[in-house]
Amino acid sequence: MALDPQVRAVLEQGADAPEVWQQPLAQARHDHEATTALSGPAEAVDEVRDLILADHVTGRLYRPVDHDGGTIVYLHGGGWVVGSLFSFDPLCRALANAARASVVSVAYRLAPESPFPAAVEDARAAVRWVADHAEELGAEPARLALAGDSAGGNLVAVAARHGDVPVRAQALIYPVTDGARDTPSYGEYAEGYGLTAREMAWYWRRYLDGRDPADPDASPLRAPDLAGQPPAFVLTAEYDVLRDEAEAYARRLQEAGVEVTAKRWPGVTHGFFRWLGEVDAARAAVDEVGGWLTKKLEAL
Repeated sequence: MALDPQVRAVLEQGADAPEVWQQPLAQARHDHEATTALSGPAEAVDEVRDLILADHVTGRLYRPVDHDGGTIVYLHGGGWVVGSLFSFDPLCRALANAARASVVSVAYRLAPESPFPAAVEDARAAVRWVADHAEELGAEPARLALAGDSAGGNLVAVAARHGDVPVRAQALIYPVTDGARDTPSYGEYAEGYGLTAREMAWYWRRYLDGRDPADPDASPLRAPDLAGQPPAFVLTAEYDVLRDEAEAYARRLQEAGVEVTAKRWPGVTHGFFRWLGEVDAARAAVDEVGGWLTKKLEAL
């Protein structure tokens, strides 16, 4: 499919912006916060509350008005280097409303200050905390799901594989799954479509800090066994360097006997899931993922 005109307009807005590796880290983080404007107005929810989830880990609870008893732990994207509770606030509100479930957004430690495996440790600690405190959050402990985009999707995949607590479902939005960076989509969409191949290389270097990219806790596609995981929704973007590795991960899950719903969203690029204020496809995708999570979190 041709590039969605609304997506093209967003890309044109940022066409002259420097890439993340071309500027100081503080500026890169500031610029990412500014992209929150693409998410549009924040939707109303019944409750927003800041939480302390573990040492070094804070979070934010979003409870929708039409709450049905489930909870979603959300791990944000940003290459493990940028991103925050603020920059994913509108998305988490929208997902809470779409899924009729509370969303706990996690502020895991970022690289390069805290390189791998700090984010993995924080993600797993956050999931355990939410499971242990579900009733305090007004939710049912057995009705827990995980969701995340990009680097956050990577952390969801790792946390789901470890299986520290029972989880009903995992939603992986264009997840990072392999540090090799050698798929055809890396060549086809290396530049000109938002996230570039060179930016991903920079993110990986900052995150790993010299550690082995083949470690399954960094590259979940490299895990020898993916069996026994909760059902997965794997959403990919047509014009995305990460597309092929995410779809390869969906196939590996299916081969391991995991229930998988895999969907390649046509005409869009990496990052579109957040662009609720500019791109109609973002709203459709959030609603579809939210509806899938609603079903997976239904009372048995």
